Amino acid sequence: MAVSSVPEPGTSHRHPGADPAAVGAWLATELGDDRWRQATLSPVGAGRSNLTYRVDSPAGAVVLRRPPVGEVAATAHDMGREQRVISALGPTPVPVPTVLASSTGGPPVGAPCFVMELVDGIVPLGDLPDGWATTEAERARVGQALVDVLVALHAVDPAAVGLADFGRPEGFMARQVRRWGKQWDAARADGETGTDEQTVRELTRLSDRLGGSVPATQRNTVVHGDYRIDNCVFDRDDPGRILAVLDWEMSTLGDPMADLGLMLVYWYQADEKPVWRAAQHLPSPTRLAGFPLRAEVAEAYGRQSGLDLEPLPWYVAFGGFKLAVVLAGILARVRAGSVPAEMAHGIENAVAPLVALGHHVLDHGVA
Repeated sequence: MAVSSVPEPGTSHRHPGADPAAVGAWLATELGDDRWRQATLSPVGAGRSNLTYRVDSPAGAVVLRRPPVGEVAATAHDMGREQRVISALGPTPVPVPTVLASSTGGPPVGAPCFVMELVDGIVPLGDLPDGWATTEAERARVGQALVDVLVALHAVDPAAVGLADFGRPEGFMARQVRRWGKQWDAARADGETGTDEQTVRELTRLSDRLGGSVPATQRNTVVHGDYRIDNCVFDRDDPGRILAVLDWEMSTLGDPMADLGLMLVYWYQADEKPVWRAAQHLPSPTRLAGFPLRAEVAEAYGRQSGLDLEPLPWYVAFGGFKLAVVLAGILARVRAGSVPAEMAHGIENAVAPLVALGHHVLDHGVA
């Protein structure tokens, strides 16, 4: 995890998901250095998914990952899977942090967890840091680096890195549509999602449209599941270099076009049609001059990967559908009181525009 994305060390002492004393004692044993017993923890990120902590001590700094507090660890929160894929990709051209220690449960947090190296770099969260990627040429290189790493990921032979059984790629996209449809049903059962009846109908219609027109998969690869600019750590001195890709909790074997489609949902540009602008609730710096347009990102990916981009609108629409369901689930849990209210910040009205975007892309393409 990037230093730039976390608070100063020592700013917090106890957290619902991890006790510094327990974490420090465990690390002292696992890493063979008693200085870890003086550990302090600082939470990283908004905590909408797996929980991430920076751990500081006189022995150094590392990153701890664990599932959400109070939730049974399902596939999306499977620490073993996340640790496994990071470890498997370590020898490949895909940049990932090094896993240092892991637990299947019990100490140190009462749930499965793992610790990885802290990668010192830049995570672009909304606004770019002062003095970083200040020119249009540098921002163009940031965009190209994102494409290059995604192409490198999708070029990895799963069997060659021990991931042949990491998922069931046959029928992957059809299962994904069904899975996220069930997640939508679960979100509505968990609590009020803030969606009106028209949105409910339109989301269900989008699910039906996607399920009835699933493209043929061109290639099966390792897929990240949530690939975007703020899940990458960039070099402080070279904006065109990604040091690590983070947040592999949704990774599996499947259709690589799903990664591209979702990345384009997150990809904003300065001159947007109203339907695109309305769906953009999460922060992203890609509107700044120099970043490639969505069409240019897609063209570069298609050229480098060799995949046919004709079915891309379906994958972008699916990305909008998936993100709508994810955010609806967060809103439902907030309204049910099972997670903190601040987790809804900025996404209170996000579901309906994402559903509208999905229909728009199916009808009119990605432009």
